[in-house]
Amino acid sequence: MNVSMTQLLLQIIMMHHLSSSVSKRILSSAMAFYRNRSSFSMVSRQAYRSSTLQQIVDKSPRHAIPSDFLKWRSLGCIRTSKFASGFSPLKQKPLDSIIDMERAKQKSAEELADIWDDYHLGRGHIAASMKSKLYKLLEQRASSCRYFVIPLWKGSGYTTMFVQVQAPHILITGLEDYKAKGTQAAPYFTVSYYTEFAESKDLVLVRGDIVFTSKLTDSEAKWLLDTIQSFYLNDVRYKLVERFNRETSEFEFKDVLQTLEMPIM
Repeated sequence: MNVSMTQLLLQIIMMHHLSSSVSKRILSSAMAFYRNRSSFSMVSRQAYRSSTLQQIVDKSPRHAIPSDFLKWRSLGCIRTSKFASGFSPLKQKPLDSIIDMERAKQKSAEELADIWDDYHLGRGHIAASMKSKLYKLLEQRASSCRYFVIPLWKGSGYTTMFVQVQAPHILITGLEDYKAKGTQAAPYFTVSYYTEFAESKDLVLVRGDIVFTSKLTDSEAKWLLDTIQSFYLNDVRYKLVERFNRETSEFEFKDVLQTLEMPIM
């Protein structure tokens, strides 16, 4: 019986729990299989639509730089061009090193979310926000279902991204890199959730950092963030995440493609 892609992905996940010698044997087998199944990583270019987080959160994504730059100054935002070199994914940048916390406390949730979005516009940074109850739901669901795979459209087809949710972080890397390097694979994109205003303003601030700008564009990173969150926050989509983590033998990658309305070979 041929090994399915589901089994391949399960083998990759199990690397976290096996000794290094066993992991290497599994990885070698997975790599050999994956090279013969290129159809899972790239398909012929066709038009497709993808659902975003619009059904889940209230705020619409921003597509243009706003003219009111004075809002940045009102929070004393600290802007810097240095970015992503030697990034440590689980060492979260303190919120008070990004904004003036005392000034932020004086803003409404809507004002603070707008300022946060505007401040992070620019190459390599993605910003979002959500209600605290949605973050708690994501955190709860991720505690037992940490892993998932997302197809990302690039060029003439899609490439598969491996996702690991460790609240308050999300780590995203290419499945090819994870396949080759295991837990030593560097993330392409990391996401951090800031809960400092969850109680007082019912607001969780979200910051995404593109670690390798050669791997992802801003728009691709934004799409990944929205799509990953939708799979954890939407009840129907979350069933696929549960299946991937708990009932791996029943998981079909084509179901993810169909959910995102991407073509299947």
